[in-house]
Amino acid sequence: MKNYLTIDDLPNLDNAVAEALTLKKDPYKYNNIGKNKTLGMLFFNPSLRTRLSTQKAAQQLGIHTMIMNFSNEAWALEFEDGTEMSGLRSEHIKEAAAVVSQYCDIVAIRAFASLTDKESDETEKVMHNFAKYASIPVVNMESATAHPLQALADAITIKEHSTIKRPKIVLTWAPHPKALPHAVANSFTRMVQKLDAEFVIAHPDGYTLDPKITKSTPLYRNQEEAFEGADFVYAKNWCSYTDYGKVLRTDNSWMLTAEKLKNTNHAKFMHCLPVRRNIVVSDDVLDSPNSLVIEQANNRTFSAQVVLKKIIENG
Repeated sequence: MKNYLTIDDLPNLDNAVAEALTLKKDPYKYNNIGKNKTLGMLFFNPSLRTRLSTQKAAQQLGIHTMIMNFSNEAWALEFEDGTEMSGLRSEHIKEAAAVVSQYCDIVAIRAFASLTDKESDETEKVMHNFAKYASIPVVNMESATAHPLQALADAITIKEHSTIKRPKIVLTWAPHPKALPHAVANSFTRMVQKLDAEFVIAHPDGYTLDPKITKSTPLYRNQEEAFEGADFVYAKNWCSYTDYGKVLRTDNSWMLTAEKLKNTNHAKFMHCLPVRRNIVVSDDVLDSPNSLVIEQANNRTFSAQVVLKKIIENG
């Protein structure tokens, strides 16, 4: 595995999950594998879990880390070829990626969607240009359309807490006061499609995800009907795909509550965090024994650790 840009870059999801769970039991077993190697972490957007968990994962493998926030610490980057750079952008990705490649052995990048131009966001210009011009492996710490480290952590969490062979997993849209990207929902969908699970997605009218990603996954407009018999319920907001970047509704009728979960199979609640309490999900769900959100955050370390380990082993 040279790069980790999407969940599909994993040669085998089940094997990666199993290896992550082994690392979780003994995080420092391979603490010399990254000796004399450096991970550069470039952030175009804010981060809490991603930054800390990836840095911890690297350190547990013996990898040094360097961190740069592009929002206020670096030259503005130009990504288009053939452009006359007479505006605000001072450095081209060709030089930036080449220079970073001299300083680091792996580069990890976080860059959100603009939510203004769907076609542009779907080209993943930041991630793909770094992969194109860097001579070192590139790891996606969340991009315009994907969050594969989160999806792998979610797979680890589901494996740990599954009590039946083929669980029912529901991804449900939830309200939010501002437009959010599709990255988490996209990668979660791609990941669960690889599992032996019954998977359905629930969302209001106007919030269908990219059909190239959802494929034949059953879609429900009735949230409580989708919840029937569920073993895991994952709540996440995303903006409209057809009216890209738009918030079509903000009412709380799709907020996750304990009352709605009564129809499930004592479902475990999942969310990637940060979460807006009593907007996305009620306190009684978030604070219940069935809430896995803190464990999901913990597993972010081991999802990053297994990815970094595989990249180093690949040479």
